[in-house]
Amino acid sequence: MNGNTFRMPARRLVTVAAATALAAGPAALAGPGTAHATGDQGRASAAVLRTGLDVSLLNKTVNVPLTVSLNEVQAPESARETALTARLDGVDGGRPFSVLRADVADAGATVTGGKAEGHTNLARARVHVPGLPLLSVVEVEQVTSRAVCEAGKKPVAEANLLGSVTVLGKKVTLTTGGTTEVKVPGVGEVRLDLSKTATTSRTAAATALELTVSVNPLDLNVAEVDGTLTLAEATCETPATPGARAGQPPAQPAAEQAPDVRAQGERTDAGLAETGGSSATPYVAAGAVALLLAGGGALAATRRRRA
Repeated sequence: MNGNTFRMPARRLVTVAAATALAAGPAALAGPGTAHATGDQGRASAAVLRTGLDVSLLNKTVNVPLTVSLNEVQAPESARETALTARLDGVDGGRPFSVLRADVADAGATVTGGKAEGHTNLARARVHVPGLPLLSVVEVEQVTSRAVCEAGKKPVAEANLLGSVTVLGKKVTLTTGGTTEVKVPGVGEVRLDLSKTATTSRTAAATALELTVSVNPLDLNVAEVDGTLTLAEATCETPATPGARAGQPPAQPAAEQAPDVRAQGERTDAGLAETGGSSATPYVAAGAVALLLAGGGALAATRRRRA
């Protein structure tokens, strides 16, 4: 009775150990800390307007930053707001003032199918800074930008300015790739850079218009406004190829593959054993080891019991 009572758990122990080894084989053989890389999916962004201005109040005793943006998006997003207002304490009693108004202000960013793209479109726009409620820092008819990064192709960056440009009430003619300076006595000066683009092997960036502003309006308790204004900006980064996203090397061309390739189900030469092993070999080996260890342990326990 006692012997039967002992042997049954021993047999169960052997069976359970073998089943556990076979079931846990894939996880155990994978090793600790195994991870699958998600890969780089690419990036894209766009912004119709971005400001980085420092507003000095009370004869430069107080500095207040004006950092705002309109329609700043990252893939996959889009925006179509046409007005931007801001509020600064100490300027015009803290009431909101208009930074930008436009008839069209679109920005979009997408990443799909191995392609990342950012684009903007700004039309009939007027940009203001604190202290100049009636005089625009810049007025533009239309500016656009576009950055495209596609897997396997060279990134592309484009920026265009269409129509006239007015700076501090003066119409100006801009030169492509150069800098234009506009000075208005008693008001300030603005430096403009037109159509700035940059590309690398995987990235692209385009800015239709960038302004460096320094004005002294001497109204509404504002002493000076300095900083930058960026209109119609787009950027992108090329998505990784499918093979790179999976963390695997590219597949070998057909000519470089091993010649010993057989159709599924095709047998090898009759009567000859194949070398190597299948994908199940590690699991079978693990099960055999578990059976051997469990059987030996059960036998030793039985002998001790009988003794």
